[in-house]
Amino acid sequence: MNMKKYTTLLALLFIGVLTGYCQQSAYLFVYFTGNKMSEEAIRMGVSLDGYNYKALNGNQPILDSRVISSTGGVRDPHILRCEDGKTFYMVVTDMVSGNGWESNRAMVLLKSKDLVHWTSNIVNIQKKYPNQENLKRVWAPQTVYDKEAGKYMVYWSMKHGNGADIIYYAYANKDFTDLEGEPKPLFLPKNGKSCIDGDIIYKDGLYHLFYKTEGDGNGIKKATTASLTSGQWTESDEYKQQTKEAVEGAGIFPLTGSDKYILMYDVYMKGKYQFTESTDLENFKVVDHAVSMDFHPRHGTVIPVTGKELKRLYKAYGKPEGL
Repeated sequence: MNMKKYTTLLALLFIGVLTGYCQQSAYLFVYFTGNKMSEEAIRMGVSLDGYNYKALNGNQPILDSRVISSTGGVRDPHILRCEDGKTFYMVVTDMVSGNGWESNRAMVLLKSKDLVHWTSNIVNIQKKYPNQENLKRVWAPQTVYDKEAGKYMVYWSMKHGNGADIIYYAYANKDFTDLEGEPKPLFLPKNGKSCIDGDIIYKDGLYHLFYKTEGDGNGIKKATTASLTSGQWTESDEYKQQTKEAVEGAGIFPLTGSDKYILMYDVYMKGKYQFTESTDLENFKVVDHAVSMDFHPRHGTVIPVTGKELKRLYKAYGKPEGL
């Protein structure tokens, strides 16, 4: 290769990298706000830096829970950008907490091409699958792309009878309207105790699962695996939250253009969120001093979005003051 072609190639690579960084120029936070039925709905907030967030739509729901759910309420929204870069999947718990913590049996699968218009489908585990008579609850579904299977995996926790809450999985169908095959256990800690609120991120050849030790410390631990369905997990002993308060709803996301990750979680007994920062997904430091929100979220997730996508959200819901 001559020097001119080499220089041109380097320039193109640089522009490509720079363009990629510029495209991912903001962050979208999906969340719900509380245990009243009016608060059990999907809301959205945006940030330009990953630390300071403003609510969209005046902090009002962007979808009517009564339309998309079987119970009239939804909780724990998780959003994922698909491998094609332009499709978005969201999954939520189909639940009204006022009916009791062992009252729900379903989740909702949602799909969008623009972050504004969503199609939805209810998946009732008890009705869909046999031998689910003693199913008590279906909590906090999330979606991850399984590189080995080439499919999107939905994973969530279920409790049967007096047993432990176990994180199960099933693959979504190609249209993301239903689940395929029987649910199978994805992860259960070696101590056999309950775990809920799983959140998986892929880094350096490993899937990192952050989960809550429900009823057993009420904190966040981590397990890793090279293969999601292998059943071979390496568990970290220490808790990852940086507070002595009870926490749940861990959400991990990368900061664009850096080697940093944000692990956030719901300090639910205190009505606040905590943000922590890491470069290795092992050691975390509190960065609450750099964080601001003009809303009070409960268990949600954050993804990077492009400038074009941000403008589309502004057009649909209005641009918050201060952005």
